[in-house]
Amino acid sequence: MDFRQVLAALRVRWWLPVLAAIIGGAAALAASLAQTPLYTAYTQFFVAATQSTNPLDALQGSQFSLERVTSYAQLVAGEEVATRIVDRLGDDFSAGEVSEMISATAQTETVLIDVTVTDASPQRAQQVAAALDEEFPAFVAELETPEDGDPSPVKVTVTDRPEVPSVPSSPNTTRDLLLGMLAGLLLGAALAIVRSWMDRTVTEADEASELAGAPVIGVILRDDQLDKQHTIERGGASRVAEDYRQLRTNLQFLNVDDPPKVIMVTSALPSEGKTTTVVNLGLALADAGRTVTIVEADVRRPKVTRYLGMVGGTGLTNILAGTADLDDVIQRYGERDLNVIASGPTPPNPGELLSSSHMLSLLEELRGKNDFVLVDAPPLLPVADSTGLAVYMDGVLLSLRYGSTRREQLQQAAARLEGVGAKTLGVILNIVPPKVEQAVAYGYGYGYSYATAAPKPEPSAVAGRKRGRRRA
Repeated sequence: MDFRQVLAALRVRWWLPVLAAIIGGAAALAASLAQTPLYTAYTQFFVAATQSTNPLDALQGSQFSLERVTSYAQLVAGEEVATRIVDRLGDDFSAGEVSEMISATAQTETVLIDVTVTDASPQRAQQVAAALDEEFPAFVAELETPEDGDPSPVKVTVTDRPEVPSVPSSPNTTRDLLLGMLAGLLLGAALAIVRSWMDRTVTEADEASELAGAPVIGVILRDDQLDKQHTIERGGASRVAEDYRQLRTNLQFLNVDDPPKVIMVTSALPSEGKTTTVVNLGLALADAGRTVTIVEADVRRPKVTRYLGMVGGTGLTNILAGTADLDDVIQRYGERDLNVIASGPTPPNPGELLSSSHMLSLLEELRGKNDFVLVDAPPLLPVADSTGLAVYMDGVLLSLRYGSTRREQLQQAAARLEGVGAKTLGVILNIVPPKVEQAVAYGYGYGYSYATAAPKPEPSAVAGRKRGRRRA
Protein backbone atom coordinates (compact mmCIF):
# COMPACT_ATOMS: atom_id res chain seq x y z
CA MET A 1 0.00 0.00 0.00
CA ASP A 2 1.27 3.47 -0.83
CA PHE A 3 0.89 6.54 1.38
CA ARG A 4 -2.33 7.66 -0.33
CA GLN A 5 -3.90 4.25 0.23
CA VAL A 6 -2.90 4.34 3.89
CA LEU A 7 -4.55 7.73 4.30
CA ALA A 8 -7.66 6.47 2.53
CA ALA A 9 -7.79 3.43 4.83
CA LEU A 10 -7.54 5.64 7.93
CA ARG A 11 -10.16 8.01 6.55
CA VAL A 12 -12.63 5.19 5.94
CA ARG A 13 -12.01 3.31 9.20
CA TRP A 14 -11.25 6.31 11.41
CA TRP A 15 -13.43 4.83 14.13
CA LEU A 16 -11.02 1.94 14.71
CA PRO A 17 -8.10 4.11 15.97
CA VAL A 18 -10.53 6.26 17.98
CA LEU A 19 -12.20 3.24 19.59
CA ALA A 20 -8.84 1.58 20.28
CA ALA A 21 -7.51 4.80 21.84
CA ILE A 22 -10.53 4.98 24.16
CA ILE A 23 -10.19 1.32 25.14
CA GLY A 24 -6.43 1.64 25.63
CA GLY A 25 -6.83 4.76 27.76
CA ALA A 26 -9.56 3.15 29.85
CA ALA A 27 -7.49 0.01 30.39
CA ALA A 28 -4.42 2.03 31.37
CA LEU A 29 -6.47 4.18 33.72
CA ALA A 30 -8.02 1.14 35.39
CA ALA A 31 -4.62 -0.51 35.78
CA SER A 32 -3.15 2.69 37.19
CA LEU A 33 -5.96 3.16 39.72
CA ALA A 34 -5.65 -0.48 40.80
CA GLN A 35 -1.97 -0.07 41.74
CA THR A 36 -0.86 0.72 45.28
CA PRO A 37 0.61 4.24 45.43
CA LEU A 38 4.35 4.26 46.07
CA TYR A 39 6.40 7.11 47.55
CA THR A 40 10.07 7.78 46.90
CA ALA A 41 12.59 9.52 49.14
CA TYR A 42 15.81 10.80 47.56
CA THR A 43 19.32 11.16 48.88
CA GLN A 44 22.76 11.63 47.32
CA PHE A 45 26.35 10.71 48.22
CA PHE A 46 29.57 12.45 47.24
CA VAL A 47 32.71 10.28 47.07
CA ALA A 48 36.05 12.05 47.56
CA ALA A 49 39.66 11.14 48.24
CA THR A 50 40.95 12.34 51.62
CA GLN A 51 44.72 12.60 50.83
CA SER A 52 45.43 15.49 48.44
CA THR A 53 48.48 17.37 49.78
CA ASN A 54 49.66 18.38 46.29
CA PRO A 55 48.18 18.60 42.77
CA LEU A 56 49.47 15.14 41.82
CA ASP A 57 47.84 13.60 44.88
CA ALA A 58 44.59 15.44 44.09
CA LEU A 59 44.58 14.08 40.53
CA GLN A 60 45.28 10.55 41.72
CA GLY A 61 42.61 10.88 44.40
CA SER A 62 40.04 12.05 41.88
CA GLN A 63 40.79 9.09 39.61
CA PHE A 64 40.60 6.78 42.59
CA SER A 65 37.16 8.18 43.54
CA LEU A 66 35.83 7.70 40.00
CA GLU A 67 36.92 4.08 40.05
CA ARG A 68 35.25 3.52 43.42
CA VAL A 69 31.86 5.14 42.62
CA THR A 70 30.46 2.28 40.50
CA SER A 71 31.35 -0.29 43.15
CA TYR A 72 29.83 1.84 45.90
CA ALA A 73 26.56 2.15 43.95
CA GLN A 74 26.24 -1.63 44.06
CA LEU A 75 27.05 -1.75 47.76
CA VAL A 76 24.33 0.77 48.67
CA ALA A 77 21.56 -1.78 48.05
CA GLY A 78 23.63 -4.70 49.30
CA GLU A 79 22.72 -7.06 52.13
CA GLU A 80 25.29 -5.71 54.57
CA VAL A 81 24.02 -2.15 54.38
CA ALA A 82 20.41 -3.39 54.57
CA THR A 83 21.22 -5.39 57.70
CA ARG A 84 22.77 -2.34 59.37
CA ILE A 85 19.67 -0.29 58.56
CA VAL A 86 17.41 -2.96 60.05
CA ASP A 87 19.54 -2.98 63.21
CA ARG A 88 19.15 0.78 63.45
CA LEU A 89 15.40 0.96 62.75
CA GLY A 90 14.18 -2.14 64.58
CA ASP A 91 12.38 -5.39 63.84
CA ASP A 92 9.64 -3.75 61.69
CA PHE A 93 11.96 -4.19 58.74
CA SER A 94 13.77 -7.15 57.21
CA ALA A 95 17.05 -6.97 55.29
CA GLY A 96 15.41 -8.31 52.16
CA GLU A 97 12.63 -5.69 52.24
CA VAL A 98 15.11 -2.87 52.77
CA SER A 99 17.34 -4.08 49.95
CA GLU A 100 14.39 -4.10 47.53
CA MET A 101 13.41 -0.59 48.58
CA ILE A 102 16.82 0.91 47.71
CA SER A 103 18.07 1.76 44.22
CA ALA A 104 21.38 3.50 43.51
CA THR A 105 22.83 4.95 40.31
CA ALA A 106 26.32 6.30 39.76
CA GLN A 107 26.30 9.41 37.59
CA THR A 108 28.58 9.01 34.59
CA GLU A 109 31.97 10.73 34.82
CA THR A 110 31.16 12.08 38.30
CA VAL A 111 31.73 11.01 41.91
CA LEU A 112 28.05 11.33 42.79
CA ILE A 113 25.68 8.47 43.69
CA ASP A 114 21.93 9.09 43.42
CA VAL A 115 19.88 6.92 45.76
CA THR A 116 16.11 6.40 45.86
CA VAL A 117 14.12 4.59 48.54
CA THR A 118 10.61 3.56 47.50
CA ASP A 119 7.82 2.24 49.69
CA ALA A 120 4.05 2.35 50.05
CA SER A 121 4.53 4.46 53.21
CA PRO A 122 6.18 7.86 52.71
CA GLN A 123 7.39 7.83 56.33
CA ARG A 124 9.04 4.42 55.94
CA ALA A 125 10.76 5.55 52.75
CA GLN A 126 12.16 8.63 54.50
CA GLN A 127 13.25 6.63 57.56
CA VAL A 128 15.16 4.09 55.49
CA ALA A 129 16.82 6.83 53.44
CA ALA A 130 17.83 8.71 56.60
CA ALA A 131 19.26 5.52 58.13
CA LEU A 132 21.15 4.88 54.88
CA ASP A 133 22.75 8.33 55.19
CA GLU A 134 24.18 7.26 58.54
CA GLU A 135 25.14 3.68 57.82
CA PHE A 136 26.61 3.78 54.33
CA PRO A 137 29.40 6.36 54.90
CA ALA A 138 30.43 4.41 58.02
CA PHE A 139 30.39 1.14 56.08
CA VAL A 140 32.64 2.60 53.34
CA ALA A 141 35.01 3.96 55.94
CA GLU A 142 35.34 0.49 57.48
CA LEU A 143 35.99 -1.08 54.06
CA GLU A 144 38.60 1.43 53.02
CA THR A 145 40.48 1.76 56.35
CA PRO A 146 43.90 0.07 56.05
CA GLU A 147 44.92 -2.63 58.56
CA ASP A 148 47.79 -0.51 59.84
CA GLY A 149 45.29 1.97 61.23
CA ASP A 150 45.90 4.77 58.76
CA PRO A 151 42.83 6.88 57.92
CA SER A 152 40.56 5.82 55.03
CA PRO A 153 41.65 7.26 51.67
CA VAL A 154 37.98 7.76 50.69
CA LYS A 155 35.28 9.78 52.33
CA VAL A 156 31.55 9.51 51.52
CA THR A 157 29.54 12.66 52.26
CA VAL A 158 25.76 13.12 52.16
CA THR A 159 24.94 16.01 49.82
CA ASP A 160 21.13 15.77 49.79
CA ARG A 161 19.17 14.79 52.89
CA PRO A 162 15.88 12.88 52.35
CA GLU A 163 12.50 14.41 53.10
CA VAL A 164 9.11 12.78 53.59
CA PRO A 165 7.56 12.63 50.10
CA SER A 166 4.13 14.23 49.82
CA VAL A 167 3.23 13.06 46.31
CA PRO A 168 3.34 9.42 45.13
CA SER A 169 6.00 8.64 42.56
CA SER A 170 3.88 5.91 41.05
CA PRO A 171 1.53 5.27 39.51
CA ASN A 172 1.62 8.35 37.25
CA THR A 173 -2.04 8.27 36.23
CA THR A 174 -1.81 11.04 33.63
CA ARG A 175 1.23 9.51 31.96
CA ASP A 176 -0.28 6.02 32.00
CA LEU A 177 -3.53 7.33 30.51
CA LEU A 178 -1.73 9.12 27.68
CA LEU A 179 0.50 6.13 26.95
CA GLY A 180 -2.51 3.79 26.93
CA MET A 181 -4.37 6.07 24.52
CA LEU A 182 -1.32 6.39 22.29
CA ALA A 183 -0.78 2.63 22.22
CA GLY A 184 -4.46 2.08 21.42
CA LEU A 185 -4.36 4.72 18.70
CA LEU A 186 -1.36 3.10 17.01
CA LEU A 187 -2.86 -0.38 17.34
CA GLY A 188 -6.19 0.81 15.94
CA ALA A 189 -4.48 2.55 13.03
CA ALA A 190 -2.51 -0.60 12.26
CA LEU A 191 -5.71 -2.64 12.41
CA ALA A 192 -7.47 -0.23 10.06
CA ILE A 193 -4.61 -0.43 7.55
CA VAL A 194 -4.48 -4.24 7.74
CA ARG A 195 -8.23 -4.53 7.28
CA SER A 196 -8.06 -2.24 4.27
CA TRP A 197 -5.19 -4.25 2.83
CA MET A 198 -7.15 -7.48 3.27
CA ASP A 199 -10.38 -5.96 1.93
CA ARG A 200 -11.30 -7.54 -1.43
CA THR A 201 -13.94 -4.95 -2.31
CA VAL A 202 -13.38 -2.16 -4.82
CA THR A 203 -12.70 1.18 -3.15
CA GLU A 204 -10.46 3.02 -5.59
CA ALA A 205 -11.12 4.51 -8.99
CA ASP A 206 -7.79 3.35 -10.43
CA GLU A 207 -8.45 -0.21 -9.32
CA ALA A 208 -12.00 -0.20 -10.71
CA SER A 209 -10.75 1.08 -14.05
CA GLU A 210 -8.06 -1.59 -14.24
CA LEU A 211 -10.42 -4.44 -13.37
CA ALA A 212 -13.17 -3.35 -15.75
CA GLY A 213 -10.87 -2.33 -18.57
CA ALA A 214 -12.68 1.02 -18.87
CA PRO A 215 -12.32 4.46 -17.30
CA VAL A 216 -14.25 5.61 -14.26
CA ILE A 217 -16.57 8.30 -15.62
CA GLY A 218 -18.56 8.99 -12.47
CA VAL A 219 -18.20 9.02 -8.70
CA ILE A 220 -21.52 9.35 -6.86
CA LEU A 221 -21.44 10.16 -3.16
CA ARG A 222 -23.72 8.49 -0.68
CA ASP A 223 -26.73 10.65 0.13
CA ASP A 224 -29.39 9.76 2.71
CA GLN A 225 -32.03 11.83 0.94
CA LEU A 226 -31.32 10.08 -2.35
CA ASP A 227 -31.68 6.71 -0.62
CA LYS A 228 -35.22 7.66 0.37
CA GLN A 229 -36.58 9.37 -2.75
CA HIS A 230 -34.15 7.97 -5.40
CA THR A 231 -34.27 11.09 -7.58
CA ILE A 232 -32.40 14.38 -7.48
CA GLU A 233 -34.28 17.66 -7.45
CA ARG A 234 -34.29 19.65 -10.64
CA GLY A 235 -31.77 22.46 -10.28
CA GLY A 236 -30.70 21.07 -6.93
CA ALA A 237 -27.42 22.37 -5.50
CA SER A 238 -26.49 19.24 -3.56
CA ARG A 239 -23.18 17.52 -4.11
CA VAL A 240 -24.83 14.32 -5.39
CA ALA A 241 -26.80 16.35 -7.97
CA GLU A 242 -23.52 17.81 -9.18
CA ASP A 243 -22.06 14.30 -9.35
CA TYR A 244 -24.77 13.26 -11.82
CA ARG A 245 -24.21 16.40 -13.89
CA GLN A 246 -20.53 15.57 -14.02
CA LEU A 247 -21.43 12.03 -15.11
CA ARG A 248 -23.66 13.48 -17.83
CA THR A 249 -20.82 15.67 -19.09
CA ASN A 250 -18.31 12.85 -19.09
CA LEU A 251 -20.74 10.57 -20.93
CA GLN A 252 -21.37 13.14 -23.66
CA PHE A 253 -17.65 13.51 -24.32
CA LEU A 254 -16.68 9.84 -24.31
CA ASN A 255 -16.57 9.79 -28.10
CA VAL A 256 -17.14 13.15 -29.76
CA ASP A 257 -16.99 11.81 -33.33
CA ASP A 258 -19.39 8.90 -32.72
CA PRO A 259 -21.18 9.49 -29.41
CA PRO A 260 -23.09 6.52 -27.94
CA LYS A 261 -26.88 6.91 -27.96
CA VAL A 262 -28.25 3.55 -26.86
CA ILE A 263 -26.60 2.76 -23.53
CA MET A 264 -27.16 -0.10 -21.14
CA VAL A 265 -26.57 0.45 -17.43
CA THR A 266 -25.95 -2.70 -15.42
CA SER A 267 -23.95 -4.03 -12.49
CA ALA A 268 -22.31 -7.22 -11.32
CA LEU A 269 -24.90 -7.88 -8.56
CA PRO A 270 -28.18 -6.36 -7.32
CA SER A 271 -28.27 -3.34 -4.98
CA GLU A 272 -25.28 -1.61 -6.53
CA GLY A 273 -27.09 1.57 -7.56
CA LYS A 274 -27.68 0.92 -11.27
CA THR A 275 -31.39 1.85 -11.34
CA THR A 276 -30.83 5.02 -9.33
CA THR A 277 -28.04 5.88 -11.74
CA VAL A 278 -30.26 5.31 -14.80
CA VAL A 279 -33.06 7.47 -13.40
CA ASN A 280 -30.88 10.39 -12.33
CA LEU A 281 -28.65 10.28 -15.39
CA GLY A 282 -31.82 10.45 -17.51
CA LEU A 283 -33.06 13.43 -15.50
CA ALA A 284 -29.70 15.19 -15.80
CA LEU A 285 -29.62 14.64 -19.59
CA ALA A 286 -33.21 15.89 -19.92
CA ASP A 287 -32.33 19.01 -17.91
CA ALA A 288 -29.54 19.67 -20.42
CA GLY A 289 -32.08 19.73 -23.24
CA ARG A 290 -31.57 16.17 -24.47
CA THR A 291 -34.44 13.91 -25.48
CA VAL A 292 -34.16 10.76 -23.37
CA THR A 293 -36.07 7.50 -23.10
CA ILE A 294 -35.48 5.10 -20.22
CA VAL A 295 -36.25 1.45 -20.93
CA GLU A 296 -36.99 -0.62 -17.84
CA ALA A 297 -35.39 -3.87 -19.06
CA ASP A 298 -34.86 -5.39 -15.61
CA VAL A 299 -38.16 -7.26 -15.96
CA ARG A 300 -37.46 -9.56 -13.01
CA ARG A 301 -37.12 -6.74 -10.48
CA PRO A 302 -38.36 -3.49 -12.11
CA LYS A 303 -37.76 -0.33 -10.10
CA VAL A 304 -37.61 2.59 -12.55
CA THR A 305 -41.36 3.29 -12.59
CA ARG A 306 -41.53 2.93 -8.80
CA TYR A 307 -38.69 5.40 -8.28
CA LEU A 308 -40.35 7.90 -10.66
CA GLY A 309 -43.85 7.32 -9.32
CA MET A 310 -45.22 6.06 -12.63
CA VAL A 311 -47.53 3.26 -13.75
CA GLY A 312 -45.82 -0.07 -14.37
CA GLY A 313 -48.62 -2.36 -15.52
CA THR A 314 -47.87 -2.65 -19.24
CA GLY A 315 -44.67 -1.95 -21.05
CA LEU A 316 -41.63 -3.55 -22.64
CA THR A 317 -42.67 -7.19 -22.47
CA ASN A 318 -46.03 -6.33 -24.08
CA ILE A 319 -44.23 -4.68 -27.00
CA LEU A 320 -41.86 -7.62 -27.42
CA ALA A 321 -44.73 -10.11 -27.24
CA GLY A 322 -46.67 -8.15 -29.88
CA THR A 323 -49.64 -7.31 -27.64
CA ALA A 324 -48.98 -3.56 -27.56
CA ASP A 325 -47.32 -0.82 -29.60
CA LEU A 326 -44.69 1.64 -28.45
CA ASP A 327 -47.12 4.56 -28.45
CA ASP A 328 -49.50 2.56 -26.24
CA VAL A 329 -47.05 2.06 -23.36
CA ILE A 330 -44.55 4.94 -23.46
CA GLN A 331 -45.01 7.45 -20.63
CA ARG A 332 -43.79 11.02 -20.33
CA TYR A 333 -42.24 12.08 -17.03
CA GLY A 334 -43.33 15.55 -15.93
CA GLU A 335 -42.48 18.47 -18.17
CA ARG A 336 -39.06 17.22 -19.17
CA ASP A 337 -38.06 15.55 -22.42
CA LEU A 338 -37.90 12.27 -20.55
CA ASN A 339 -39.95 9.23 -21.55
CA VAL A 340 -40.18 5.91 -19.75
CA ILE A 341 -41.07 2.44 -20.99
CA ALA A 342 -42.08 0.29 -18.05
CA SER A 343 -41.06 -3.36 -17.87
CA GLY A 344 -44.54 -4.81 -18.15
CA PRO A 345 -45.55 -8.27 -16.88
CA THR A 346 -42.73 -10.65 -16.00
CA PRO A 347 -42.43 -13.27 -18.76
CA PRO A 348 -41.29 -16.89 -18.27
CA ASN A 349 -38.37 -16.32 -20.66
CA PRO A 350 -36.97 -12.81 -20.02
CA GLY A 351 -33.54 -13.63 -21.46
CA GLU A 352 -34.93 -14.76 -24.81
CA LEU A 353 -37.22 -11.74 -25.08
CA LEU A 354 -34.48 -9.22 -24.33
CA SER A 355 -32.13 -10.73 -26.92
CA SER A 356 -34.81 -11.13 -29.59
CA SER A 357 -35.01 -9.36 -32.92
CA HIS A 358 -38.08 -7.50 -31.65
CA MET A 359 -35.90 -5.89 -28.97
CA LEU A 360 -33.37 -4.84 -31.61
CA SER A 361 -36.14 -3.29 -33.72
CA LEU A 362 -37.52 -1.42 -30.73
CA LEU A 363 -34.08 -0.03 -29.85
CA GLU A 364 -33.53 1.13 -33.43
CA GLU A 365 -36.89 2.88 -33.40
CA LEU A 366 -36.03 4.60 -30.13
CA ARG A 367 -32.59 5.55 -31.46
CA GLY A 368 -34.20 7.57 -34.24
CA LYS A 369 -36.47 9.47 -31.85
CA ASN A 370 -34.06 10.26 -28.99
CA ASP A 371 -30.72 11.77 -28.24
CA PHE A 372 -30.14 9.07 -25.61
CA VAL A 373 -31.75 5.73 -24.83
CA LEU A 374 -30.88 4.44 -21.37
CA VAL A 375 -31.60 0.77 -20.69
CA ASP A 376 -31.84 -0.36 -17.09
CA ALA A 377 -30.66 -3.97 -17.45
CA PRO A 378 -30.52 -6.84 -14.93
CA PRO A 379 -27.25 -7.50 -13.08
CA LEU A 380 -24.76 -9.58 -15.05
CA LEU A 381 -23.73 -12.32 -12.65
CA PRO A 382 -26.99 -13.73 -11.21
CA VAL A 383 -28.79 -14.07 -14.59
CA ALA A 384 -27.86 -14.12 -18.26
CA ASP A 385 -30.56 -11.62 -19.37
CA SER A 386 -28.14 -8.73 -19.90
CA THR A 387 -25.51 -10.70 -21.80
CA GLY A 388 -27.61 -11.12 -24.95
CA LEU A 389 -29.02 -7.60 -24.65
CA ALA A 390 -25.57 -6.00 -24.42
CA VAL A 391 -24.72 -6.78 -28.06
CA TYR A 392 -27.49 -4.41 -29.25
CA MET A 393 -26.01 -1.46 -27.37
CA ASP A 394 -23.64 1.29 -28.39
CA GLY A 395 -21.99 0.73 -25.05
CA VAL A 396 -22.43 -0.39 -21.46
CA LEU A 397 -21.98 1.47 -18.19
CA LEU A 398 -20.99 -0.69 -15.23
CA SER A 399 -22.27 0.48 -11.86
CA LEU A 400 -20.41 -0.76 -8.79
CA ARG A 401 -20.95 -0.05 -5.12
CA TYR A 402 -18.06 1.31 -3.10
CA GLY A 403 -16.89 -1.17 -0.47
CA SER A 404 -19.46 -3.79 -1.54
CA THR A 405 -18.62 -4.98 -5.06
CA ARG A 406 -15.74 -7.44 -4.83
CA ARG A 407 -12.82 -7.26 -7.21
CA GLU A 408 -13.44 -10.67 -8.72
CA GLN A 409 -17.13 -9.83 -9.23
CA LEU A 410 -16.32 -6.70 -11.19
CA GLN A 411 -13.73 -8.61 -13.20
CA GLN A 412 -16.22 -11.39 -14.01
CA ALA A 413 -18.88 -8.87 -15.07
CA ALA A 414 -16.44 -7.12 -17.41
CA ALA A 415 -15.35 -10.50 -18.80
CA ARG A 416 -18.94 -11.45 -19.62
CA LEU A 417 -19.42 -8.24 -21.57
CA GLU A 418 -16.14 -8.75 -23.37
CA GLY A 419 -17.12 -12.35 -24.15
CA VAL A 420 -20.11 -11.24 -26.26
CA GLY A 421 -18.25 -8.37 -27.88
CA ALA A 422 -20.04 -5.61 -25.95
CA LYS A 423 -18.20 -2.33 -25.38
CA THR A 424 -17.80 -1.13 -21.80
CA LEU A 425 -17.95 2.65 -21.99
CA GLY A 426 -17.05 3.30 -18.39
CA VAL A 427 -17.48 2.53 -14.72
CA ILE A 428 -19.60 4.42 -12.20
CA LEU A 429 -18.42 4.23 -8.60
CA ASN A 430 -21.60 4.48 -6.55
CA ILE A 431 -22.54 5.21 -2.94
CA VAL A 432 -19.10 6.53 -1.97
CA PRO A 433 -18.88 7.66 1.68
CA PRO A 434 -18.26 11.43 1.86
CA LYS A 435 -15.29 10.91 4.18
CA VAL A 436 -13.33 9.10 1.45
CA GLU A 437 -14.38 11.40 -1.39
CA GLN A 438 -10.99 13.10 -1.73
CA ALA A 439 -9.08 9.83 -1.96
CA VAL A 440 -11.46 8.47 -4.62
CA ALA A 441 -11.58 11.73 -6.55
CA TYR A 442 -7.77 11.80 -6.65
CA GLY A 443 -7.69 8.57 -8.60
CA TYR A 444 -10.75 9.52 -10.60
CA GLY A 445 -9.07 12.60 -11.96
CA TYR A 446 -11.08 15.51 -10.60
CA GLY A 447 -12.40 16.95 -7.41
CA TYR A 448 -14.24 20.03 -6.24
CA SER A 449 -15.39 21.39 -2.95
CA TYR A 450 -18.74 22.93 -3.81
CA ALA A 451 -21.84 22.17 -5.83
CA THR A 452 -23.22 24.63 -8.34
CA ALA A 453 -26.74 25.15 -9.48
CA ALA A 454 -27.97 23.01 -12.35
CA PRO A 455 -26.97 24.40 -15.76
CA LYS A 456 -29.65 25.64 -18.06
CA PRO A 457 -30.50 23.60 -21.15
CA GLU A 458 -27.98 24.20 -23.90
CA PRO A 459 -29.39 26.77 -26.36
CA SER A 460 -28.18 24.92 -29.45
CA ALA A 461 -29.82 21.69 -28.35
CA VAL A 462 -33.11 23.41 -27.51
CA ALA A 463 -33.17 25.35 -30.75
CA GLY A 464 -32.36 22.25 -32.78
CA ARG A 465 -35.15 20.32 -31.07
CA LYS A 466 -37.66 23.10 -31.77
CA ARG A 467 -36.67 23.26 -35.44
CA GLY A 468 -37.06 19.49 -35.64
CA ARG A 469 -40.56 19.71 -34.26
CA ARG A 470 -41.52 22.37 -36.77
CA ARG A 471 -40.22 20.26 -39.62
CA ALA A 472 -42.17 17.27 -38.30
